[in-house]
Amino acid sequence: MTPGLFYTLTAADLQPQGLYLSDDAGERVLLPKRFVPEGIETGDTLEVFVYLDSDDRIVATTQRPRVQLNQAASLMVKDVNRTGAFLDWGLPKDLFVPFAEQKQRMEAGQSYVVYVTTDNTGRLIGTTRLNRYIKDEASANWPGAADPYEMGDKVKLLIAQRTDIGYKAIVDNTYWGVLHSSQIHKAIRVGMKTEGYVRQVRDDQRLDLSLEPIGHQRADSLSKRILQKLQESGGSLGLNDYSPAELIEMHFGVSKRAFKMAVGKLYKAREIVIEDAGIRLASEEERAKAIKKAGGKAKRQDKGPRRDQSQTKQKAKPSEAQRSNSKDTAKPASDKRDTNEGTAASPARKKQVYRNPKKTSANTLKLKK
Repeated sequence: MTPGLFYTLTAADLQPQGLYLSDDAGERVLLPKRFVPEGIETGDTLEVFVYLDSDDRIVATTQRPRVQLNQAASLMVKDVNRTGAFLDWGLPKDLFVPFAEQKQRMEAGQSYVVYVTTDNTGRLIGTTRLNRYIKDEASANWPGAADPYEMGDKVKLLIAQRTDIGYKAIVDNTYWGVLHSSQIHKAIRVGMKTEGYVRQVRDDQRLDLSLEPIGHQRADSLSKRILQKLQESGGSLGLNDYSPAELIEMHFGVSKRAFKMAVGKLYKAREIVIEDAGIRLASEEERAKAIKKAGGKAKRQDKGPRRDQSQTKQKAKPSEAQRSNSKDTAKPASDKRDTNEGTAASPARKKQVYRNPKKTSANTLKLKK
């Protein structure tokens, strides 16, 4: 068993000093008596954390530390001596951080972001030299493999450092990401754990982060929060599209653009009514009336295209009778013209027939003229 990790083990042997647990390979570890649950019997399973005690013996505990091996967390320094600092991580034995693993000298009572690893003897230690273990580029581990993240992916963040452009955050205990100041609409601090989203994977494989969902996901989650806020405040809220961005940020911790997207989504769903003073929940009568009105418009819009299509079809395809009538009427006109030309008593006036040729020229007389 590797110290610093959680295991689900089986109760094997109960002794006066505690309960021995075993894994599938038959390796055993002692769970001290003070941590043995009441009523546990041989064959029962139990989830425990395995670590080294003060005598460097491997033991198990049912206590849950704030961080485990190959993870980062913000921990407070309990004591500092000549060899290093001791941090409170939720277990009886504190997490040791040697001076060599301190980027800056730690002080008692202060909190620092540390990464849990092992020294050359296998003991668990902490380090503030994060760049040794946190990668800058979120790229595939081998050629041809898919990259670990895409835009919009949900991730776990640990705010690790403040910079000139915002904050640096540790993504899933593995990669660095950047939270730009323009993407921060709620209070955050160094050492804070929160959920975030991948806003962009840059060309150099570095991650830009956001605290809000990306695209339509943002509108969906925020819409639920707005509805909950409306219900808690009696059905009305003094915010709308024209409210100041600072006021929206104070209430919901999002940008004004995200708020407008969510309000528009609720309005289209007939859930709210937008007024000059703010927004309010729509009543059942208003909702039914709006749905009925929208349905009537849809029906009228459906009738129009069908009528136009039928007329177009009639014009495009004349009937056989129409074609025959047009041929018959065309023949007498030519016959009459020929008769008038051959009659001496008829006036010397010739009936002119205009046609629309396929190829037009400068002398072509168009039908409109």
